[in-house]
Amino acid sequence: MLTRRNYLKNSALVGAACALPSGLLRAFEKDDLITRAVPKTGEKLPIVGLGSSATFSSVARSADFSALSGVFKTLVENGGTVFDTAPGYGASEEVSGQIARDLGLTDKIFWATKLNVLRRGSGGSADVGAARAQVERSLDRIGKEPVDLIQVHNVADLATQTPVVQEFKEDGRIRYIGATSTRPSSYPVLEKAMHDFPLDFIGIDYAVDNRGSAEKILPLAQELGIAVLCYVPFGRSRLFGRVGDRDVPEWAQEIGIDTWGKFFIKYSASHPAITCVTPATSKASHMLDNIGAAYGELPDTAMRKKMEELIEALP
Repeated sequence: MLTRRNYLKNSALVGAACALPSGLLRAFEKDDLITRAVPKTGEKLPIVGLGSSATFSSVARSADFSALSGVFKTLVENGGTVFDTAPGYGASEEVSGQIARDLGLTDKIFWATKLNVLRRGSGGSADVGAARAQVERSLDRIGKEPVDLIQVHNVADLATQTPVVQEFKEDGRIRYIGATSTRPSSYPVLEKAMHDFPLDFIGIDYAVDNRGSAEKILPLAQELGIAVLCYVPFGRSRLFGRVGDRDVPEWAQEIGIDTWGKFFIKYSASHPAITCVTPATSKASHMLDNIGAAYGELPDTAMRKKMEELIEALP
């Protein structure tokens, strides 16, 4: 966990990390940014954001997390707003809140965090008091109220934890509520929750080689008017391993897909149910490439099919 001593020690490094070449921070004309509307309010969000699991979480736990300031600046300077985190991602939520305050970016970010006080594999029910306390900690760490979105993480004890986030929303301390799942075995639970609770968002895994959520969950989100955050569009790192050092095909480059990162993100973002894709990264250069997928064109139905066929043909 982040301590005040460690934060102050690393604050001196934040300025150095932010001294990036201007071309790295801002590389696109924001008028060309692709956005999608949150169905229940019409609020427009950029189709690419930032996640904080995986490598981001690892750096947040390290003695030197200064590189993450460059990631945040690159996100915001290029039109991005959505940042997805969770108390369960180690120090990610706490470190991100402090860095954003230090950089003056707190109010420019759409903060999406999560709630889960039920220990994995423990069974039983979540403690309501502990759930409320975790939400309070998240609000304090982020430093923005109302916080934009809190979702019940991994559809854990929805019957207990969803009413908690509903209470905070009714009190004006949360703008949107939702639930997440990245396990196909839990999709039926998520599907039921989408019917049973007034969810504004869901978070779900969806990638060019992982399309199971498109069978029922994504169509249901469209039907019910629920926004969707797309997780693990790279299959964590699986997809990069599959393509290896191959070149991006010319037919994809015709719509501005000049890297495999853009290939994978644009594929996920092109599904009409997806509101925002949130790949995690701890490097400003990767953030710049990722946010680049929010500009230009998205694949049409024919190109989506070619993308699927290309990946399916790889070992």
